[in-house]
Amino acid sequence: MGTPDFAVASLNALIENGYNIVAVVTAPDKPAGRGMQLKASAVKEYALSQQLPLLQPDKLKNPDFIESLKALQIDLQIVVAFRMLPEVVWNMPPMGTVNVHASLLPQYRGAAPINWAIINGETETGVTTFRLKHEIDTGNILLQEKVAIEEDDNIGTVYEKLMQAGADLLLKTIDGLVNNSIPEMPQPESNKELKHAPKIFKEDCQIYWKKKDVESIHNLIRGLSPFPAAFTFLADKQLKIFESKFEKETINAEAGTFDSDGKTYLRFAAPDGWLYALDVQYEGKKRMKIEDFLRGFRLN
Repeated sequence: MGTPDFAVASLNALIENGYNIVAVVTAPDKPAGRGMQLKASAVKEYALSQQLPLLQPDKLKNPDFIESLKALQIDLQIVVAFRMLPEVVWNMPPMGTVNVHASLLPQYRGAAPINWAIINGETETGVTTFRLKHEIDTGNILLQEKVAIEEDDNIGTVYEKLMQAGADLLLKTIDGLVNNSIPEMPQPESNKELKHAPKIFKEDCQIYWKKKDVESIHNLIRGLSPFPAAFTFLADKQLKIFESKFEKETINAEAGTFDSDGKTYLRFAAPDGWLYALDVQYEGKKRMKIEDFLRGFRLN
């Protein structure tokens, strides 16, 4: 059960290692793009390429869907980046339902764990396999694998790392369940305050120069690049920033104002230093490096 390409890696690993996939469950096709044509999920496209049986329920409590699942006589269900399941679904297989989550639980429960780990300046994250239960992302932990977040990582690069790490950990988890060699562990009550990972909305992407220190703004840009991208405003139009660097220093400029030589750099003032925009997209324009942007944009 899954929807985006993050889930495809796990499905592909199962197929390549000889597991019998009796069905794939994914989201219904949704309108997308300028023409609002129906678009299949990445998981559906992969499942069709492998000629796997496919289910796309609108509602996961639909009696017809429930009966279809029962008829498959499933041993084990795998969930990777999918919707919240009702108990009648996750409690159906004799071996239960296992979820692959892109964080080191109990930290970063929620829909956007990779984004928030980077935004919060973490230097380490990971993947967790756990059993589903009622409360989201709270079931017993099976296995975990740590993954480093490097200084030059962004959501795109960490996503790729965790996608592969999750697929590898899933294979170890299933082998352990089959061999009955994994001691399940209730999620620990963390000594530190739990950090959550709610869905990212547009208001989370706007840069508020006066409210954040320069390193936090830099981490926000990393945590949202390449999608959905952090943004600010320049000459009353939106400017997305995909890559940045920063210098901490005492400056005599109001937070949010910009400075540029018109050729090689564009920087914005933060309360404790300068944030340099290196890769940007101006409203109505294509994405480009800052030198290319400055050649075609007159700064006042």
